Amino acid sequence: MALLPLVDPNEFVGLEGITHLCSGGESPWLKRQRTAYDLFSSLKSASYSGRNTIYEHGESCRRKIGQLWNAPANRIGFLPSAAEGMNYLARGIDWQPGDNIVTTNLEFPSVAYAWKNLPELGVEIRFVPHQNWIVEEADLLAAVDDRTRLVAVSQVSFYTGQNLDIAQLAESLTNHKALLAIDTTHASGVVQVDAMASDLCVSSSYKWLLATHGTAPCYLSEKAEECTRATSFGWRNLAVWPSQGAERVAEVKEHPMPQKLEAGNPAMVVILFLEQALDLILETGIDRIENHARDLSNEVSQGLAALDINVITPAARSRRSGNTCFLLEDAPELVGRLAEHQVYVWGEYGRVRVSGHLYNGSADVVRLCDALKEIL
Repeated sequence: MALLPLVDPNEFVGLEGITHLCSGGESPWLKRQRTAYDLFSSLKSASYSGRNTIYEHGESCRRKIGQLWNAPANRIGFLPSAAEGMNYLARGIDWQPGDNIVTTNLEFPSVAYAWKNLPELGVEIRFVPHQNWIVEEADLLAAVDDRTRLVAVSQVSFYTGQNLDIAQLAESLTNHKALLAIDTTHASGVVQVDAMASDLCVSSSYKWLLATHGTAPCYLSEKAEECTRATSFGWRNLAVWPSQGAERVAEVKEHPMPQKLEAGNPAMVVILFLEQALDLILETGIDRIENHARDLSNEVSQGLAALDINVITPAARSRRSGNTCFLLEDAPELVGRLAEHQVYVWGEYGRVRVSGHLYNGSADVVRLCDALKEIL
């Protein structure tokens, strides 16, 4: 039985005649987000009352991220990018010579290299190798020892689409001092995310969350808050407004979460866009979206296999996400050729990524495979 989109593609801008299979790179723009800009425009000109209403929408967005991630809203802050989540830990942990960090050699750069300067302090970065493009949870855990301070991974791989078993990692680290940090940029909005299984959970907003660049929601656990320190300060995360007055003093108290992560004003217009997108995702239901994306991934894999294309995405359903990937030396060339057929995918680093989201259906998979057959 053919899969139909969960959400009409006509709710997005510019999809007429287009097969858009690249939410893993940039998602299309929701038409409803035009109303968010109009709202922001009117509030921006409305002085104090307008600003207060803008911030009320910010708190609403915080609650909706908490609902999506099964986490309390007061433990979620807004960072300017997902990279800042990992860098918060890189700057804020009291690193000691002999400490180590466990990650993988197939990680996105902002997860793999947030720790770039730490070897100068005597900290070891352990890159656990993949096995034929699969990262095994057991291999990650085997690299953890009593000097491990942090395990840092993406829930869903940008390169293969593999969905890591975060619950397994969290359970194994329950009685360990190590923090578990997860980048959920390729998970949030398409598969279920349990932020409270981690100590830090962060996501970009411009991919599966259907918003754009400029804000990245970030969950911080009580454990992580207690053993890290903030390194960026401003009016928002310090107790200076309105209690302190105009004159500055040597000592000032820090605010706890959620303001702890927000030294200054977050990107409020982007947060309004994100709030609109979250309404659609929550209305549709993340469980439905996850099942739909995995069904689409299976159809893409079958279609590629029929064309003798070797898929590197895991076959097991629980390890799938919205991304289905295959190796190709000149991936950007194929991306360009497919675009000539009005089929949008993403390709870099020697692999092509096909991303099926809530606005896609079986007809998009057929069109992709027909175009590939003609090109290849």
